[in-house]
Amino acid sequence: MNKLIETLKIKYPIIQGGMGNISNAPLTAAVSEAGGLGTIGAGTMTPKEVEEIVLETKKRTSNPFALNIPINVTPHVKELVEIAIKHEVKVVSLSAGNPSPIIPSLHDHGIKVIVVVGAVKQAKKAEQAGADVIVAEGYEAAGINSTFETTTLTLIPQIVDAVDVPVVAAGGIGDGRGLAAVLALGAQGVQMGTRFIATQEAPFHKQYKNRVVDAHDSSTIIVGRKYGRIRRVMNTDYAQKLLECEQKGVTLEEFANMTSEEQHKIGALLGDEQRGFMNSGQISGMISSVPSVAQLLQTMMDDARTVLSNLNNSLS
Repeated sequence: MNKLIETLKIKYPIIQGGMGNISNAPLTAAVSEAGGLGTIGAGTMTPKEVEEIVLETKKRTSNPFALNIPINVTPHVKELVEIAIKHEVKVVSLSAGNPSPIIPSLHDHGIKVIVVVGAVKQAKKAEQAGADVIVAEGYEAAGINSTFETTTLTLIPQIVDAVDVPVVAAGGIGDGRGLAAVLALGAQGVQMGTRFIATQEAPFHKQYKNRVVDAHDSSTIIVGRKYGRIRRVMNTDYAQKLLECEQKGVTLEEFANMTSEEQHKIGALLGDEQRGFMNSGQISGMISSVPSVAQLLQTMMDDARTVLSNLNNSLS
Protein backbone atom coordinates (compact mmCIF):
# COMPACT_ATOMS: atom_id res chain seq x y z
CA MET A 1 0.00 0.00 0.00
CA ASN A 2 1.28 3.47 -0.87
CA LYS A 3 2.01 5.22 2.45
CA LEU A 4 0.94 8.63 1.17
CA ILE A 5 -2.44 7.37 -0.04
CA GLU A 6 -2.97 5.57 3.25
CA THR A 7 -1.99 8.58 5.37
CA LEU A 8 -4.07 11.19 3.54
CA LYS A 9 -7.00 8.92 2.59
CA ILE A 10 -6.83 9.80 -1.10
CA LYS A 11 -7.12 7.71 -4.25
CA TYR A 12 -4.07 8.92 -6.20
CA PRO A 13 -0.67 10.06 -4.86
CA ILE A 14 -1.04 13.51 -6.39
CA ILE A 15 -1.24 16.75 -4.39
CA GLN A 16 -2.05 20.24 -5.64
CA GLY A 17 0.44 22.83 -4.49
CA GLY A 18 -0.76 25.89 -2.58
CA MET A 19 -1.24 28.84 -4.94
CA GLY A 20 -1.31 31.70 -2.48
CA ASN A 21 -3.83 34.45 -3.08
CA ILE A 22 -5.05 33.00 -6.38
CA SER A 23 -6.28 29.87 -4.57
CA ASN A 24 -9.91 29.02 -5.21
CA ALA A 25 -12.57 26.46 -4.44
CA PRO A 26 -13.32 25.22 -8.00
CA LEU A 27 -9.79 23.95 -8.65
CA THR A 28 -9.18 22.70 -5.12
CA ALA A 29 -12.42 20.72 -5.13
CA ALA A 30 -11.82 19.40 -8.65
CA VAL A 31 -8.46 17.93 -7.61
CA SER A 32 -9.96 16.27 -4.54
CA GLU A 33 -12.99 15.02 -6.47
CA ALA A 34 -10.66 13.49 -9.07
CA GLY A 35 -8.85 11.49 -6.38
CA GLY A 36 -5.93 13.75 -5.53
CA LEU A 37 -5.51 16.18 -2.64
CA GLY A 38 -6.65 19.68 -3.52
CA THR A 39 -5.03 22.53 -1.60
CA ILE A 40 -6.12 26.02 -0.62
CA GLY A 41 -3.13 28.32 -0.25
CA ALA A 42 -3.77 30.98 2.40
CA GLY A 43 -1.06 33.31 1.08
CA THR A 44 -1.64 36.74 2.59
CA MET A 45 -5.43 36.51 2.50
CA THR A 46 -7.47 37.47 5.54
CA PRO A 47 -8.94 34.71 7.69
CA LYS A 48 -12.40 35.67 6.44
CA GLU A 49 -11.32 35.23 2.80
CA VAL A 50 -9.74 31.86 3.54
CA GLU A 51 -12.76 30.69 5.50
CA GLU A 52 -15.07 31.53 2.60
CA ILE A 53 -12.95 29.41 0.24
CA VAL A 54 -12.89 26.55 2.75
CA LEU A 55 -16.67 26.62 3.05
CA GLU A 56 -17.17 26.77 -0.72
CA THR A 57 -14.75 23.88 -1.21
CA LYS A 58 -16.65 21.78 1.32
CA LYS A 59 -19.83 22.39 -0.66
CA ARG A 60 -18.13 21.11 -3.81
CA THR A 61 -16.46 17.99 -2.40
CA SER A 62 -16.70 15.68 0.58
CA ASN A 63 -13.23 14.31 -0.09
CA PRO A 64 -10.15 15.44 1.88
CA PHE A 65 -8.44 18.68 0.90
CA ALA A 66 -5.63 20.69 2.47
CA LEU A 67 -5.07 24.22 3.72
CA ASN A 68 -1.56 25.57 3.15
CA ILE A 69 -0.33 28.04 5.76
CA PRO A 70 2.90 29.90 4.83
CA ILE A 71 4.10 30.58 8.36
CA ASN A 72 6.40 33.56 7.81
CA VAL A 73 4.25 35.06 5.07
CA THR A 74 0.85 35.37 6.72
CA PRO A 75 0.25 37.34 9.94
CA HIS A 76 -2.78 35.13 10.63
CA VAL A 77 -1.26 31.75 11.51
CA LYS A 78 -3.27 31.32 14.73
CA GLU A 79 -6.57 32.26 13.05
CA LEU A 80 -5.92 29.98 10.09
CA VAL A 81 -5.19 27.03 12.37
CA GLU A 82 -8.46 27.77 14.15
CA ILE A 83 -10.30 27.77 10.81
CA ALA A 84 -8.82 24.38 9.90
CA ILE A 85 -9.92 22.96 13.24
CA LYS A 86 -13.35 24.60 13.19
CA HIS A 87 -14.23 23.32 9.73
CA GLU A 88 -12.57 19.94 10.15
CA VAL A 89 -10.10 20.37 7.31
CA LYS A 90 -8.43 16.96 7.06
CA VAL A 91 -4.93 18.11 6.11
CA VAL A 92 -2.86 21.22 6.80
CA SER A 93 0.28 22.01 4.80
CA LEU A 94 2.90 24.17 6.52
CA SER A 95 5.61 26.04 4.64
CA ALA A 96 7.97 29.03 4.86
CA GLY A 97 8.75 28.79 8.56
CA ASN A 98 9.15 26.66 11.68
CA PRO A 99 6.24 24.20 11.96
CA SER A 100 7.16 22.86 15.41
CA PRO A 101 4.87 25.08 17.53
CA ILE A 102 1.88 24.46 15.24
CA ILE A 103 1.85 20.70 14.66
CA PRO A 104 0.76 19.52 18.15
CA SER A 105 -2.53 21.46 18.13
CA LEU A 106 -3.35 20.17 14.66
CA HIS A 107 -2.62 16.58 15.71
CA ASP A 108 -4.79 17.06 18.79
CA HIS A 109 -7.73 17.52 16.40
CA GLY A 110 -6.85 14.60 14.14
CA ILE A 111 -5.47 16.77 11.33
CA LYS A 112 -2.65 15.33 9.22
CA VAL A 113 0.27 17.69 8.69
CA ILE A 114 2.39 18.14 5.56
CA VAL A 115 5.58 20.18 5.83
CA VAL A 116 7.22 21.65 2.72
CA VAL A 117 11.03 21.66 2.74
CA GLY A 118 13.93 22.41 0.43
CA ALA A 119 16.81 20.66 2.21
CA VAL A 120 17.66 17.47 4.10
CA LYS A 121 18.23 19.37 7.36
CA GLN A 122 14.77 20.89 7.14
CA ALA A 123 13.22 17.48 6.42
CA LYS A 124 14.83 15.94 9.51
CA LYS A 125 13.58 18.78 11.69
CA ALA A 126 10.10 18.49 10.21
CA GLU A 127 9.98 14.77 10.98
CA GLN A 128 11.19 15.39 14.54
CA ALA A 129 8.46 18.01 14.92
CA GLY A 130 5.84 15.43 13.99
CA ALA A 131 5.19 15.95 10.29
CA ASP A 132 3.07 13.16 8.80
CA VAL A 133 4.24 13.87 5.24
CA ILE A 134 7.16 15.84 3.84
CA VAL A 135 6.99 17.64 0.50
CA ALA A 136 10.50 18.10 -0.88
CA GLU A 137 10.50 20.91 -3.42
CA GLY A 138 13.22 21.19 -6.03
CA TYR A 139 14.54 24.33 -7.69
CA GLU A 140 12.48 23.67 -10.83
CA ALA A 141 9.29 24.64 -9.01
CA ALA A 142 7.21 27.75 -9.60
CA GLY A 143 6.89 30.70 -7.26
CA ILE A 144 8.84 31.15 -4.05
CA ASN A 145 11.78 28.76 -4.00
CA SER A 146 14.56 27.59 -1.72
CA THR A 147 17.81 29.56 -1.71
CA PHE A 148 19.65 26.22 -1.71
CA GLU A 149 18.75 25.82 -5.40
CA THR A 150 18.81 22.01 -5.15
CA THR A 151 17.11 20.18 -8.01
CA THR A 152 14.37 17.61 -7.55
CA LEU A 153 16.45 14.78 -9.00
CA THR A 154 19.12 15.16 -6.32
CA LEU A 155 16.94 16.36 -3.45
CA ILE A 156 14.38 13.54 -3.35
CA PRO A 157 16.65 10.50 -2.82
CA GLN A 158 18.65 12.33 -0.16
CA ILE A 159 15.53 13.21 1.82
CA VAL A 160 14.02 9.74 1.33
CA ASP A 161 17.19 8.30 2.86
CA ALA A 162 17.07 10.77 5.76
CA VAL A 163 13.48 10.34 7.03
CA ASP A 164 10.93 7.59 7.61
CA VAL A 165 7.68 9.47 6.87
CA PRO A 166 6.28 9.56 3.30
CA VAL A 167 8.11 11.97 0.99
CA VAL A 168 6.36 13.81 -1.84
CA ALA A 169 8.33 15.26 -4.75
CA ALA A 170 7.61 18.76 -6.04
CA GLY A 171 9.22 20.77 -8.82
CA GLY A 172 9.47 19.79 -12.48
CA ILE A 173 6.67 17.20 -12.48
CA GLY A 174 3.63 17.32 -14.74
CA ASP A 175 2.94 13.93 -16.28
CA GLY A 176 3.06 10.19 -15.71
CA ARG A 177 6.72 9.98 -16.58
CA GLY A 178 7.56 12.43 -13.83
CA LEU A 179 5.42 10.52 -11.35
CA ALA A 180 7.13 7.26 -12.28
CA ALA A 181 10.55 8.89 -12.04
CA VAL A 182 10.13 10.18 -8.49
CA LEU A 183 8.56 6.90 -7.37
CA ALA A 184 11.78 5.28 -8.58
CA LEU A 185 13.70 7.77 -6.44
CA GLY A 186 11.77 6.66 -3.37
CA ALA A 187 9.04 9.29 -3.17
CA GLN A 188 5.48 8.22 -2.42
CA GLY A 189 3.83 10.80 -4.67
CA VAL A 190 4.01 14.21 -6.29
CA GLN A 191 2.90 17.76 -5.66
CA MET A 192 2.14 19.91 -8.72
CA GLY A 193 1.24 23.55 -9.18
CA THR A 194 2.03 24.70 -12.70
CA ARG A 195 0.38 21.68 -14.35
CA PHE A 196 -2.91 22.50 -12.66
CA ILE A 197 -2.89 26.02 -14.08
CA ALA A 198 -3.55 24.62 -17.55
CA THR A 199 -6.71 22.70 -16.65
CA GLN A 200 -10.31 23.37 -17.52
CA GLU A 201 -11.43 23.97 -13.94
CA ALA A 202 -8.66 26.43 -13.08
CA PRO A 203 -10.28 29.92 -13.03
CA PHE A 204 -7.20 31.79 -14.15
CA HIS A 205 -6.88 34.25 -17.01
CA LYS A 206 -6.69 32.78 -20.51
CA GLN A 207 -3.43 34.61 -21.12
CA TYR A 208 -1.87 32.86 -18.13
CA LYS A 209 -2.96 29.46 -19.41
CA ASN A 210 -1.77 30.32 -22.93
CA ARG A 211 1.61 31.32 -21.56
CA VAL A 212 1.97 27.93 -19.86
CA VAL A 213 0.81 25.93 -22.88
CA ASP A 214 3.02 27.90 -25.31
CA ALA A 215 6.10 27.78 -23.06
CA HIS A 216 9.38 26.15 -24.06
CA ASP A 217 12.27 24.89 -21.97
CA SER A 218 13.65 28.35 -21.18
CA SER A 219 10.43 30.31 -20.76
CA THR A 220 10.82 30.78 -17.00
CA ILE A 221 13.34 32.90 -15.14
CA ILE A 222 14.47 33.45 -11.56
CA VAL A 223 14.02 36.82 -9.88
CA GLY A 224 15.01 37.93 -6.40
CA ARG A 225 18.27 36.02 -6.04
CA LYS A 226 20.06 39.20 -4.93
CA TYR A 227 17.64 39.57 -2.04
CA GLY A 228 17.43 35.92 -1.03
CA ARG A 229 13.81 35.99 -2.24
CA ILE A 230 14.03 33.50 -5.08
CA ARG A 231 10.92 33.23 -7.22
CA ARG A 232 10.48 31.38 -10.52
CA VAL A 233 8.15 33.17 -12.91
CA MET A 234 7.20 33.26 -16.57
CA ASN A 235 9.53 35.47 -18.61
CA THR A 236 7.16 38.36 -19.27
CA ASP A 237 7.60 42.13 -19.55
CA TYR A 238 6.95 42.52 -15.84
CA ALA A 239 9.50 39.82 -15.02
CA GLN A 240 12.09 41.69 -17.07
CA LYS A 241 11.19 44.84 -15.15
CA LEU A 242 11.85 42.97 -11.91
CA LEU A 243 15.26 41.86 -13.16
CA GLU A 244 16.15 45.41 -14.20
CA CYS A 245 15.16 46.80 -10.80
CA GLU A 246 17.17 44.06 -9.11
CA GLN A 247 20.22 44.96 -11.15
CA LYS A 248 19.76 48.64 -10.35
CA GLY A 249 19.74 47.78 -6.66
CA VAL A 250 16.29 48.76 -5.44
CA THR A 251 15.77 48.20 -1.72
CA LEU A 252 14.48 44.91 -0.35
CA GLU A 253 11.26 46.66 0.68
CA GLU A 254 10.75 48.01 -2.84
CA PHE A 255 11.39 44.61 -4.38
CA ALA A 256 9.04 42.95 -1.89
CA ASN A 257 6.30 45.39 -2.85
CA MET A 258 6.87 44.64 -6.54
CA THR A 259 6.54 40.89 -5.94
CA SER A 260 3.61 40.95 -3.53
CA GLU A 261 0.49 38.83 -3.87
CA GLU A 262 -1.27 41.81 -5.44
CA GLN A 263 1.09 41.64 -8.43
CA HIS A 264 0.59 37.87 -8.44
CA LYS A 265 -3.17 38.32 -8.78
CA ILE A 266 -2.78 40.97 -11.47
CA GLY A 267 -0.75 38.59 -13.60
CA ALA A 268 -2.65 35.37 -12.95
CA LEU A 269 -6.21 36.59 -12.70
CA LEU A 270 -6.17 39.65 -14.97
CA GLY A 271 -3.58 38.40 -17.45
CA ASP A 272 -1.82 41.77 -17.25
CA GLU A 273 1.83 41.15 -18.13
CA GLN A 274 2.78 44.81 -17.75
CA ARG A 275 1.74 45.18 -14.10
CA GLY A 276 1.89 41.68 -12.67
CA PHE A 277 3.85 38.42 -12.75
CA MET A 278 2.87 34.82 -13.51
CA ASN A 279 4.38 32.06 -11.38
CA SER A 280 5.49 29.13 -13.51
CA GLY A 281 7.76 26.14 -13.04
CA GLN A 282 10.17 24.72 -15.59
CA ILE A 283 7.64 21.96 -16.31
CA SER A 284 5.67 24.51 -18.34
CA GLY A 285 7.87 23.64 -21.33
CA MET A 286 6.28 20.17 -21.36
CA ILE A 287 2.65 21.31 -21.09
CA SER A 288 0.72 21.44 -24.35
CA SER A 289 -2.92 20.80 -23.44
CA VAL A 290 -5.71 21.98 -21.14
CA PRO A 291 -7.51 18.83 -19.94
CA SER A 292 -10.01 18.51 -17.14
CA VAL A 293 -8.44 17.75 -13.77
CA ALA A 294 -9.99 14.27 -13.81
CA GLN A 295 -8.54 13.56 -17.26
CA LEU A 296 -5.12 14.82 -16.15
CA LEU A 297 -4.95 12.64 -13.06
CA GLN A 298 -6.24 9.52 -14.79
CA THR A 299 -3.80 9.98 -17.68
CA MET A 300 -0.91 10.51 -15.28
CA MET A 301 -1.72 7.32 -13.39
CA ASP A 302 -2.15 5.28 -16.58
CA ASP A 303 1.08 6.63 -18.07
CA ALA A 304 3.03 6.07 -14.86
CA ARG A 305 1.91 2.45 -14.71
CA THR A 306 2.90 1.96 -18.35
CA VAL A 307 6.32 3.52 -17.82
CA LEU A 308 7.03 1.41 -14.75
CA SER A 309 5.87 -1.75 -16.53
CA ASN A 310 8.06 -1.00 -19.54
CA LEU A 311 11.04 -0.31 -17.33
CA ASN A 312 10.54 -3.57 -15.51
CA ASN A 313 10.43 -5.41 -18.83
CA SER A 314 13.52 -3.64 -20.11
CA LEU A 315 15.49 -4.76 -17.07
CA SER A 316 14.24 -8.36 -17.10
